[in-house]
Amino acid sequence: MPALDGITVLDLTQYEAGTSCTQYLAWFGADVIKIEQPGSGDPGRSTSGTGVDSLYFMSFNHNKRSVALNLGDPRGRELFLELVKQADVVTENFTLGIMEKLGIGWDVLREVNPRVIYGTIKGFGTSGPRSQYKCFDWVAQAAGGSFSITGEPGGPPVKPGATVADTGSGMHLAMGILAALLQRQVTGRGQMIEIAMQETVANYMRMPMSGRERFPGAIQRRGSGASGMPATGMYPCAPGGPNDYVYIHIVTQRMWDSLTIAIDRPEMQADERFATILSRAENADAIREAVSGWTMQRTKWEAMEQLADGGVPASAVFDTEDVLNDPHLRARDMIQTIHHPTRGDWEMLAPPIHMSDSAVAMTPAPLLGQHTAEVLGERLGLDAAAVGKLAAEGVAGQWAPPAP
Repeated sequence: MPALDGITVLDLTQYEAGTSCTQYLAWFGADVIKIEQPGSGDPGRSTSGTGVDSLYFMSFNHNKRSVALNLGDPRGRELFLELVKQADVVTENFTLGIMEKLGIGWDVLREVNPRVIYGTIKGFGTSGPRSQYKCFDWVAQAAGGSFSITGEPGGPPVKPGATVADTGSGMHLAMGILAALLQRQVTGRGQMIEIAMQETVANYMRMPMSGRERFPGAIQRRGSGASGMPATGMYPCAPGGPNDYVYIHIVTQRMWDSLTIAIDRPEMQADERFATILSRAENADAIREAVSGWTMQRTKWEAMEQLADGGVPASAVFDTEDVLNDPHLRARDMIQTIHHPTRGDWEMLAPPIHMSDSAVAMTPAPLLGQHTAEVLGERLGLDAAAVGKLAAEGVAGQWAPPAP
């Protein structure tokens, strides 16, 4: 049985941060009903500029149902609130104040359903002097500190590639919702859960910020190296392409000894220049020259295999195509082919949380309004004629399959 079987989520989120949260809940088996504006839907649908749902949208909306409902129309609002009466969770990541303008803010929702859990993601939270600032992932990463520690020493701050502020905020909200569902079993009451994207990134900065006890002032950029770990870093490999590198991480004396054996330089263990971490730090250039001389004679895959087999923590630098074609990830079913009704087959990353007794099959992201009639029928008892009338009047949107 899916872990969240029987849990209903009304999903008002868009783009990535909020949709990541509800994607996790859907992966756990919740019935996630995505409420979208008729005619346009989640803005993430149109990021490809091709007139069809983007791969971006498809990547964050697996296993959901779509209901197109005009919340700006009083009748659409009332239909939504009727759905809230039966819901366990409502989520959104609108600009601050939008929910209240629509007449469906937290005060209204908890009056309609005292058991409902309300999850909201904002760039800088709902309070404080910056709460009105607009925010996207990289804005939050800049404000949370991750830009400042990314890049080469002496160079400018660098934007991290992974969208940890968006997806990370969604994951934090999902955790909060799961905790609130457990608490509700005791109290019988729902609650509001607020996630600020800046705070999510700051939370991910706990490890770098722990360096304050050794280095006064702001933590500095160190490129691919690590303070106090002189052999740790990025090393070039053959044939010298843009991602032909292997990353090596040496923390202990035992790992250092394993590295010297793996690169066929066991004599370095007896060399006084490399006897301790401090002496290795003083001779880091010599270490880099020795290790690079070895890695440049091998592909990143050969280097990774020989190092890892020798007990050295190391990995090739996987590019995005490497990830999709990785035999290890494929052996673990982390790459799955999903058939989309209008875009055909696409390979997608599967849920990274593996549960032995809560398997949920992946289904494609819904088309806009694909489940309007289905959900309004099963939840509110509206028949096809009633839904058709709402669609004709612009209150609801109803998807129709293309003619054969």
